[in-house]
Amino acid sequence: MMETTTNLFDDIRPLHDSEVAETIALLLDDLYFRRAVEPFVKPFTWEQFSAAMSSCNSKQDFQRNIIYPVMHKLIDRTTTEMKGYGWENGDEQHNHLYVSNHRDIVLDAAFLNILMFDKGKPTTEIAIGDNLLIYPWIEKLVRLNKSFVVKRGVSVRQMLEASTHLSRYIHHTVFERAQPVWIAQREGRAKDSNDKTQVSLLKMLTLHDSTHPVDALKHLQIIPLSISYELDPCDYLKAKEFQLKRDNPTHKKSNADDIENMLTGIMGFKGRVHFRFGSCINPLIEAFPADTPRNELLEKVADIIDKEIYRNYSFFPFNYVAYDRMSNTNRFASEYTAEDEQNFDKYLRTQIKKIDIPEKDETFLRKKIIEMYGNTVKNNLRVL
Repeated sequence: MMETTTNLFDDIRPLHDSEVAETIALLLDDLYFRRAVEPFVKPFTWEQFSAAMSSCNSKQDFQRNIIYPVMHKLIDRTTTEMKGYGWENGDEQHNHLYVSNHRDIVLDAAFLNILMFDKGKPTTEIAIGDNLLIYPWIEKLVRLNKSFVVKRGVSVRQMLEASTHLSRYIHHTVFERAQPVWIAQREGRAKDSNDKTQVSLLKMLTLHDSTHPVDALKHLQIIPLSISYELDPCDYLKAKEFQLKRDNPTHKKSNADDIENMLTGIMGFKGRVHFRFGSCINPLIEAFPADTPRNELLEKVADIIDKEIYRNYSFFPFNYVAYDRMSNTNRFASEYTAEDEQNFDKYLRTQIKKIDIPEKDETFLRKKIIEMYGNTVKNNLRVL
């Protein structure tokens, strides 16, 4: 199969294999790249790592020889379990667009691709917002790792053009190039874990053929994907941001905040991590009457994706403790022990202690972290 058909998508696509060697040489010459990456590759020396990088001639070489071993080391160090479920829901005859809830800036898609690799399946192309491409080396690295760029820093006037271009790229990738794609259900993480698919995302996906939105969505063979982390290392950073925004509604995260979130998410302990594939939504969207107005259709499809994500979460003791605290009930008391409750309280104290802001509101921060662990149970109950 031809890797490229046109240069139409050069501004957003991952690298072509013919560009890999030159990009790796540029990365290895970049002092900022070395500073960021060298701690991750120990016990290997920089020279050993550079030799391994330089031997890669394709994106698949890079993922197999560099990303895979580095990620497995990270998984061993920061998780107690990494599992994928629902593999049977994928259709071997088609590639899919996986639409998932969004917990970690970097790891949601990275972990998914490790699970894909272990199953002998092609890794997904990954949608990444241009707001995260803070340094030139980050853009080179993510495009080397099969990421494509979602342009967010464009004017309102340019937004439709950028969205249509992105829509065409995703359709071209899934349907014509037969490559699976991952995209988060919303721009940015749901910091309170109240996961909701943005209708604007679905609208973008239909711009490829806006007069036939049902056909445009069916083309993509969308499978909702539920990602569950037992512990979110960034929970205290998310709580901190909630208070900063409460106290100053104009508060905006800086590049330094994004980097802190990325590093904390990557290096922090996550406990058990589960990925569960739902069912392809095509049979449900085929059932809509042909004259369903477009906006109503997109609202309904967002609801279908949400319900499938809610249905397929994994739950751990902290989720049940948090839900019972939020709802002031003992509904799930059989799912945890007194020791689990003590551990949750100890965990909350530890995480809140890490927050250093003026006029720190511990009651508010505690409430916010509890919601992060309890909202998934709350949404699951809505579906059941």
